[in-house]
Amino acid sequence: MKKSVVVFFLFFYSFVSAQVKFEAQTDREVYGLNERFPIAFSINNEGDNFQGPKFTGFKAEGPFINRGNQTSITIINGKMTQKREITTQVVFYLTPTKKGTFTIGSASIEYNGTVYKTSPIKITISDPIQMPSYPGQNPRQQQNYNFGEGIHLVGELSTKTAYVNEPVTVIYKLYFPYNSSVSNLRNFQAPKYQDFWSQYIDLKQLRAEKGKFNGKDYSVVELRKVILYPLEAGTKKIEPFKIDVDAEVPTGRSDWFGRMEMTTVEKALSTGIQTITVKPLPEKGKPASFTGAVGAFAFKATPSKTKLKAGESLDLEVSVSGKGNLKLFTLPKPVVPSSLEMYDPAHQENVQTPVTGMTGRVSDKYTIIPQFKGKYTIKPIAFSYYDLKSKSYITLSSPEITLEVLEGDAAVASNNTAASKQAIQKKEVFQYNKRSTEFVTPSKADFLGSGLFYGLLIAPLLLIPVVVVLRKQKEAKDADAFGNKVRKNNRLVKKYLSDAKKQMGDKVPFYMAMEKALHNFLKAKLHIETVEMSKDNIVEMLQQKYASETSITQFMELMNDCEFARYAPATDTAMHNDFDRAIAIITELEKQLKS
Repeated sequence: MKKSVVVFFLFFYSFVSAQVKFEAQTDREVYGLNERFPIAFSINNEGDNFQGPKFTGFKAEGPFINRGNQTSITIINGKMTQKREITTQVVFYLTPTKKGTFTIGSASIEYNGTVYKTSPIKITISDPIQMPSYPGQNPRQQQNYNFGEGIHLVGELSTKTAYVNEPVTVIYKLYFPYNSSVSNLRNFQAPKYQDFWSQYIDLKQLRAEKGKFNGKDYSVVELRKVILYPLEAGTKKIEPFKIDVDAEVPTGRSDWFGRMEMTTVEKALSTGIQTITVKPLPEKGKPASFTGAVGAFAFKATPSKTKLKAGESLDLEVSVSGKGNLKLFTLPKPVVPSSLEMYDPAHQENVQTPVTGMTGRVSDKYTIIPQFKGKYTIKPIAFSYYDLKSKSYITLSSPEITLEVLEGDAAVASNNTAASKQAIQKKEVFQYNKRSTEFVTPSKADFLGSGLFYGLLIAPLLLIPVVVVLRKQKEAKDADAFGNKVRKNNRLVKKYLSDAKKQMGDKVPFYMAMEKALHNFLKAKLHIETVEMSKDNIVEMLQQKYASETSITQFMELMNDCEFARYAPATDTAMHNDFDRAIAIITELEKQLKS
């Protein structure tokens, strides 16, 4: 009898374990209105054609499908039996939308041609409850937690106090925890860096490394590096740097298999407003030859030759090399005797901008032509800069340059020219009085009935068709709002270029007029408004209009130069050069752009 009971029990156990189980599960029957909870539909096998219920009164997220293997071990009379079982789980996350008692209906799934259904579940939603403040405090509850709050965008300044024209490095870094990841970085909004000369440093690739933030270990990615040179003294604000990212972060819950659940959230990140205190350069000890150079420099004035014939040319190169604000000061101009003809210089720059600031060389090359034989002396040229290490002004001087000019054709030509200038044709100012009298007849032909009379009579009739055509053309032109806008912008380009030419020598109004001319040129050719004139957008649209890369680069460089030239020292020569550059670049782009 006892043996029969054991056999029956084993048969019943095998029969039950072989059955397919499909059931719905939640961890509680009562939830608060502010809780988000999972409901899982589990089958102890692989099913097909799952149909979920309607979740009335809830906002549902899912389904999320988990598949796994479970192994059960049975020992009977010392004999061990091992059985592997496949499980499939479909999970939804529910967020209540109102209070009350709700019935979640049956879900269905098909296995081996048979459809299985779960039993309905009743869920009661009560008043909101107080939630734990961090993930993991109560693993059975959905946490009231700002997912991704451990992700930070920081703008790290090399210094918060600097002199005018002293470099300041800003490195924008993204910090995020090790158990999170970020992707899809987008909507970069960089500051305009008003009152600063700025230069971006290209990063070849974004790479996460180990770092610390507020004393804790983080993963960190450098997004952008910028070199800033403050142009004016005072407390200067740096506007926020903003980006949007997708972050995969832990929810603080575990799934049915004990694994940490992750969720993807969109994060809008900002560095906030930062300030830099900019100190003026000391007035005490400032030399007359100082033009704004700050850093550590070497200075040279080098002639291409010192012996030449009259009429021949030589090049005098004035150069500064070293580390500092190489693009933000004016090179000293040599003073030469009046017998030497000196032309405006050709300016050259070979400057790199690493994270520590500008380094390289800038030079002005003057062409000088002597006219007469003799020896001429070019006085020493002084160059001054403010040294940040010693906190003092340093003046460098070139040696005196002596030019020996030998006899040449130029002296003869000069003499011939002088002689030809003396050969001025005499022009009689007074003439003799005329000795004879010329009489004019007083009789005149009648106007009435003359050819002129009939011509003027018929002319208005002939002009009527012309007036009609011109009026239609004017109406069509007036109706063309887009064309009128383009024509207006073209007129403004000419107007502001004319204003810039009139303001030559007055730095601020000159460069303001230049900027307005360039902006209106872009409006006319690219059909954009001022708010759309970001540098990246301008470059992209010029490329779409088939402008050459060289012209685009020259145009953007001119815009940048005009932007900071208002705050930097500027000479008449520099203004003339910038005006000529603007005319040349606009003329070239006029040919290339397709309206």
